[in-house]
Amino acid sequence: MELSERIANIQPSATLAFSNRAKEMTAQGIDVLNLAVGQPDFKTPDYIGYAAIKAIEDHQVDGYTAATGITPLKKAIVDHVNARHGTDFADRDIVITNGAKFALYAVVQALLNPGDEVVIPLPYWVSYGEQVKLAGAKLALARPSKGLKVTVADLERVRTERTKMLVLNNPNNPSGEVFTKEELTAIANWAVEHDLIILADDIYGDLVYNGTKFTSVLDLSEEVIAHTVLVNGFSKSYAMTGWRVGYALAPRKVAKALGAYLSQVSSNIAAVSQYAALAALTDPRGEETVEEMRQTYEERLNTIVPLINDLPGVHVEKAAGAFYLFPDVSEAVKLTGFKTTDEFVNGVLEEAHVSIVPGKAFGMDGHVRLSYAADLATLKKALQRIKDFIEQYQQ
Repeated sequence: MELSERIANIQPSATLAFSNRAKEMTAQGIDVLNLAVGQPDFKTPDYIGYAAIKAIEDHQVDGYTAATGITPLKKAIVDHVNARHGTDFADRDIVITNGAKFALYAVVQALLNPGDEVVIPLPYWVSYGEQVKLAGAKLALARPSKGLKVTVADLERVRTERTKMLVLNNPNNPSGEVFTKEELTAIANWAVEHDLIILADDIYGDLVYNGTKFTSVLDLSEEVIAHTVLVNGFSKSYAMTGWRVGYALAPRKVAKALGAYLSQVSSNIAAVSQYAALAALTDPRGEETVEEMRQTYEERLNTIVPLINDLPGVHVEKAAGAFYLFPDVSEAVKLTGFKTTDEFVNGVLEEAHVSIVPGKAFGMDGHVRLSYAADLATLKKALQRIKDFIEQYQQ
């Protein structure tokens, strides 16, 4: 039985692959420190879980809901977004999805045709490219000319007459970089000038540090908003990865098309998860919960950056958002005598028992992604193991 070409050519998620290998080793009794997965190490707040239990007890979850989500959750998200960004979305402009990842997939399925081109800045989250390919479209990867943030000039170098969409992830996974308002305005205006759809992934927008101000494309002009489909969710800010609640906000015509698509491929997401998300957003404890987690991540970031830069042959700039760093390890690879970054990362896993992800998975070799969604004791222990590993092999 032959697979379809679109499935046969898809690449599995590298982040999940390394995380799964770490779990296999752990199951074998090996003490593996997993810094590969993009999952908060916090438990879902109790008030969210209790709201889900109450929804079950009240039989609010017994039947199908609308494919686009329950009205109270849609209204709560729209109210939250409008209050934060000064927008005027209505509940007809939003669809609730099985996590933000599926929202991204639904958007590219709804808006792209075979042969369309999508500009994706490097480094990029592993699933963007594969989702674009599954829609039959082509990737145009824009490499930063300096550092880890693209400029308009970098984007323009890969734009063609077939370019239809720009994927904009801010704060960025895997780098943790955050665009300033000036940088974001320039990029968004460039997209509008060329009539491109901006697919904005703001999933880490609540997680910025050390006085950094997060700017969303929704904070820019009406013209920019008219070109934008915004994706967000509850996994990162509220530690709700297992609940799978995401959403897409879009111009009404697009939102309607997304609703039709969802009605055929998934129906509604789990009703209990929707009531949990409703509590996350409307309970007075919500903002305090997010802020507590944000402060914890900030402390971790400030603690580990000097430790990473103390590793032989490793350098990283202090990023401002998400919970990732993307160190340059090209010199460390040379120092240790490995031929490739992939071999170096595999050695770190198999010998030092620390799981990280090679930068090639994110389109930029010579780097690794390290998640600091782990407690400080684990992070310090992991970095010491990596240091010992490098020094052991150092030539």
